[in-house]
Amino acid sequence: MFTKKFFSTIVNDKLLIIILFLLSILVNQYYGNKGVFPVDSFSHFDTGYRILLGEFPFKDYWIVSGPLVDYLQAIFFYLFGVNWQSYLIHASLINGVLTVGTFLLLRNFQLNIFYSFAYSFFLSILAYPSSGTPFVDHHSAFFSLLGIYILIFAIKTEKKIYWILLPIFFILAFLSKQTPASYIIISSVLILSSYSILKKNFDWIKYSLASSILFIFIILIIGKNHGITFSSFLQQYIFYPLTIGNERFENINVTFQNIIAHFKFIYLSMVILFYVNFKRFFYEKNFIRKNDFFYFLCLLLLTFSLIFHQLLTQNQTFIFFLIPILIAFSQISLNIYKFNSKKILHIIMILACLFATTKYHIRFNEERKFHELNYVNFELAFNGKKIDKKLLGLKWITPNFEKEPKEEIILINKTKSFLKNDNRNKMVMTNYSIFSSILEQKLYSPSRWYLYDGTDYPIKGNEFFVKYKDFLINLIKKNKINVIYTINLPSSSVIYDYIDMNCFEVKEINEILIGYEIKNCKEINN
Repeated sequence: MFTKKFFSTIVNDKLLIIILFLLSILVNQYYGNKGVFPVDSFSHFDTGYRILLGEFPFKDYWIVSGPLVDYLQAIFFYLFGVNWQSYLIHASLINGVLTVGTFLLLRNFQLNIFYSFAYSFFLSILAYPSSGTPFVDHHSAFFSLLGIYILIFAIKTEKKIYWILLPIFFILAFLSKQTPASYIIISSVLILSSYSILKKNFDWIKYSLASSILFIFIILIIGKNHGITFSSFLQQYIFYPLTIGNERFENINVTFQNIIAHFKFIYLSMVILFYVNFKRFFYEKNFIRKNDFFYFLCLLLLTFSLIFHQLLTQNQTFIFFLIPILIAFSQISLNIYKFNSKKILHIIMILACLFATTKYHIRFNEERKFHELNYVNFELAFNGKKIDKKLLGLKWITPNFEKEPKEEIILINKTKSFLKNDNRNKMVMTNYSIFSSILEQKLYSPSRWYLYDGTDYPIKGNEFFVKYKDFLINLIKKNKINVIYTINLPSSSVIYDYIDMNCFEVKEINEILIGYEIKNCKEINN
């Protein structure tokens, strides 16, 4: 009796929240230091630093997603210094907030404290650590997920604060990346419309509408102060990405493997949740007017929104964090419905979740599959401080130089030294988006990524090609650029597709660095 009382006193919600928060931060910090995939891992490193230098998205670099992620990273750099660990802590804190939010939600539904802890811990392993570094898809999905949590809390408690917070989190998700946020926002609007009609409750509208208007007004003021025009925002963030989305939708690969087999564990996690709710739908009077029905809709449409996003983007899968959430709510649904033999099912579900978590932890965290590092020998990695002290703690190894990371570091250091000694106004185009930060210089990169497929900036054939060409030329003129450098880019088309090759004198400095010195050129000098 004494032992039970003592144990329940020691192990309580507050203690477990602290433990979960710390564990979720530590696990992401650890795996975020394990190897790099430059185009993804460095997505917000230089752009976060550039904001501290007074350069802003839409105005100083073309951007198709993630302005919020850049601004948040600038805050972390300002508070904790420009270094790799403060870069990771950004993603780690999002992981921590999401984990704690999950635990609080599950406990609010009276799920056993130990099951709540376990499922939340499993989520912390499957959520941000797959990337480790700040990434637009993760931010958008996780702010959206927090928005869904708030929606569930709002429906459950009808407290004003949740209706006020709801649109804020969805706006944050949209400013991280348009999708999957847009799909989840549309789903939430459908749910709220049904909720209002069936419940005859429209009070929430005034609170959500007021907070939306106020928050958007604050964003517009920030944008105006930073010289960002509304037209550039619409052009780069709304209209141009729509051309990418339309093309991807037309080319979506619909196969059994892609739609069913690949997400089988997510679907299996929903089986009991589906069964219980569909049974209640047919056998329980007015079930569609009960809150449980709306919780189910939230989880269902969230899941299919994220699956649709993965099918459309065709990027590495990162949504397996849904598994512990869906299994947890399956268990909650059994408790509400008072299903027979639920104790046995609880054990089966927690073991199934443990299996799935272990499986995807090994694949995406240990093997770093999300960053294309699953065939890399991490024993060959070097400490990032060999490049610069700002990268201390990073185990440097990349897919491009997986067998010769030392050679890559030598080339990067040669490039770093050359750029440091060139005092001219220079523009650097590279997927190693760390040079502005480590050199502490403005390098005026016109884009965050250089992928050659039109997903990061308009290429030939796109209706916004001329807009980007004008943007690039104006950037060169405005900053009086003397020379453009490309670092480890496979083609000169990032320059020659927009500016005549006769405008440049080309020099190969080393194996990864090429200089394009600007000569007399009508396109640029006029």
